Amino acid sequence: MEEALGQFFIFVGLLVCLVCLAKCIKFSRCIFLSFWKVWPKSFLQSMGQWAVITGAGDGIGKAYSFELAKHGLNIVLISRTLGKLQAIATEIECTTGRKVKVIQVDFTKDDIYEYIKEKLEDLEIGILVNNVGMLPNLLPSHFLSTSDEIQSLIHCNITSVVKMTQIILKQMESRQKGLILNISSGIGLCPWPLYSLYSASKAFVCMFSKALQVEYKAKGIIIQVLTPYAISTPMTKYLSTNMITKSADDFVKESLNYVTIGDETCGCLVHEILAGLLNLIPSWTFYSSTFQRMLLTHYTHYLKKNTNGS
Repeated sequence: MEEALGQFFIFVGLLVCLVCLAKCIKFSRCIFLSFWKVWPKSFLQSMGQWAVITGAGDGIGKAYSFELAKHGLNIVLISRTLGKLQAIATEIECTTGRKVKVIQVDFTKDDIYEYIKEKLEDLEIGILVNNVGMLPNLLPSHFLSTSDEIQSLIHCNITSVVKMTQIILKQMESRQKGLILNISSGIGLCPWPLYSLYSASKAFVCMFSKALQVEYKAKGIIIQVLTPYAISTPMTKYLSTNMITKSADDFVKESLNYVTIGDETCGCLVHEILAGLLNLIPSWTFYSSTFQRMLLTHYTHYLKKNTNGS
């Protein structure tokens, strides 16, 4: 019995060492890729002629639209506000010379996907960025205190990822290449009380993306989920940028360095470090009433102090 118990602890110890080694290797690759790109400049363009970006009217989606156009792709902008899309399309065409198509839809609805499918017909789509999303309340709050937009959030944060992937993955599979970037959140890496609905919706994006990558990796398709923390966008009410809070443009530029790093990345080095530090916090501390009170008071105060339009 003692011998078997000893072998079990040795096995557990080796397993822990392997996990730590894997994390160290991933972190080292992030540092390396922050300074050097290991793929050629034409890599993104080689995926296909067009990139489709949802939630392209603002923030991260807008930044991906410009950055991918700079890499030589034609762009399909999909969002709700036609005026914003048209202005962005004109600017991309003038500054990069790339073609731009605009599709106006509301992702809080679920009857939009046949229309999108028709608009995307006959386009060779190499990259899909599932970025569109909504946050019920930037300030931490209990579930019953959040706005009554549950179905809209599910359609926007979950249904959009599934449906858009279903539409575009088929042609990627037939061409045996393609890149799908699904924008989740660091809040989706573990349950976050006081952001319960948003956290759960982003956790779905993480699990869905990782499972799909296993299914389609051998077919030449890269499916990666990004799990950033604080990004200054309209959804975060333009949270003041600092060492941790990135601007949308800076985040997008850095995240594209990591498209070959694996099925999950925070998208920037500083957020990888933050994720590692948060993983060191024991769950009983994180879920304690003291920590939750701190979120409701100190973090709420920080957000109100460092946002515009709150």
